[in-house]
Amino acid sequence: MTEIHTNTENLPTLIEAVKACRLCAAELPLGPRPVFVVHPQAKILIVGQAPGVRVHRTGITFNDPSGDRLRRWLGVSRETFYHSPHLGILPMGFCYPGTGKSGDLPPRKECAQAWRERLLDAMPDVKLTVLLGQYAQHYHLGKRRKKNLTETARAWREYWPEYLPLPHPSPRNIAWLQRNSWLEDELIPVLQQRVDDLLVA
Repeated sequence: MTEIHTNTENLPTLIEAVKACRLCAAELPLGPRPVFVVHPQAKILIVGQAPGVRVHRTGITFNDPSGDRLRRWLGVSRETFYHSPHLGILPMGFCYPGTGKSGDLPPRKECAQAWRERLLDAMPDVKLTVLLGQYAQHYHLGKRRKKNLTETARAWREYWPEYLPLPHPSPRNIAWLQRNSWLEDELIPVLQQRVDDLLVA
């Protein structure tokens, strides 16, 4: 049976419940440690994949080279990124999922099924959702996605200003970024202006 949740749910209680989640503890190589940031005043939401090892160890989301590039894309300082009440961070999976042959494993689906809509409901003022990577884009764009991540990113104007699909800022994607220099040249300045406008509004 599907439960219906609204943004009237007690947020501190919900956050504590998510942090105490053990739904897939047996499948996590380093155990559960949900990492996310929810602010009821958030205007910008960052949606990534799942924490990496460094984020798992520190408990600080995007506390790694991916985060350095992401903050540069957004045009914000670490102070703003971690302390602005207008910025939320909600990965598709809240815990480190482990490593496979070509990098970290996909985010586990239990997180989205159990918690995602409830946490989204707690941020009713989000004006821009930045979708980093295919898992975030699949969940939030659904059938509106193109046949691959590159084409979805190139079609960003179709989703703007509500959503912005981007590749994940991981160092593993440097080759993609080099092949697609239009992103840094054309799109990032637009993103930075939008972020600046929302943070000061």
